[in-house]
Amino acid sequence: MIPPIANNFVAGETPEGALDHVADLNESGVKGILNLLGEHYDERPPADADADAYIDLIERIDRTGLDCCVSVKPSQIGLDVGGEVFAENFRRIVEAGDDHGVFVWCDMEDYTTIDTTLDTFEAVAREFDGGVGLCVQANLKRTRADLERLADVPCKVRLVKGAYDEPPEVAYKEKSKVDEAYREYLAFMFANFDGGIAVGSHDPKMIEHALELHEEHGTSFEIQMLMGVREDAQEVLAVDGVDVYQYIPYGGKWVSYFYRRVRERKENALFALRAVLG
Repeated sequence: MIPPIANNFVAGETPEGALDHVADLNESGVKGILNLLGEHYDERPPADADADAYIDLIERIDRTGLDCCVSVKPSQIGLDVGGEVFAENFRRIVEAGDDHGVFVWCDMEDYTTIDTTLDTFEAVAREFDGGVGLCVQANLKRTRADLERLADVPCKVRLVKGAYDEPPEVAYKEKSKVDEAYREYLAFMFANFDGGIAVGSHDPKMIEHALELHEEHGTSFEIQMLMGVREDAQEVLAVDGVDVYQYIPYGGKWVSYFYRRVRERKENALFALRAVLG
C-alpha cells in the first residue's frame, strides 16, 4: 500500500487507481500521461510483460473515453536486453495505440541509449505516420542536432531539462547553461516544427517563454508537468486555455520513483516534511 505522502506523486498501484486519478484531473481540464513504473530489465520476460500491460492500459483508456495517453521507458520494454526487443515491444504498443486512438510517448533515458532510441522511434513514427512522441533533454550537447533530425518526423517532441547525471563531455552541468539551451531549443522548435511541441517544465520562466513564442509563431504546443508538482499552476493554465498534461506514474515499483522526486526538488522535500510533521 502506498503511504499518503507518496500518494501525492504516484497514482496508486493499479491501472484502475491511475485511471480514477485521470478522471478527476479531466474534471479540472488537465489531461493525463500514464506511466507504469519500471525500468532497466535485463531479461526479456518482464519487458514483454510490461509491454503487455501497456497494451491492456491502452485498451482500458479507449473504453473509458478519458483524455489521456501513455509514456514508456525504452529500458522498461527491452532496450537493456537488446535493441531488437525494444523495437518489437515499442512497435506493439504503438500499434495498439493506433488501433485505439491513444497517443504513445517514448521517454528518453541516459545518453548511451539515445541513438538506439532515436532510430527505433523514427522508424515507428514514420510507419504509423504519427501518434507518437519522443522526449529530448536540453542538458545534452547533442540535442540541437537531434531536434533538427526530428523536425520533419511525424511526431510530437517533449523538451525537458534533463534529470540524468551525465558526464561533462556530453552534457551541460551548470544550471544557467541548461536554462540557456532550453530557451534556445524552444525557440528552434516553435520556428521549425509544425506543431507537436511539448514543454516539459515546471519553471515559470520557461512556460512564459513558450507562451511568448506561441504568440510570435502561432505554433501549437502543450505544457507537461509531473503529478504532485505545481498542480495549482496546471489547473490555472488549463483554465486559461492551454493544453496541459500531467505525467502520472503508477504501479508497484513506486518506492524508488518517489524518493527520486523528493531528492530532485527542494520543494518536494519540504512538502514531504510538512506532511510528516503536520
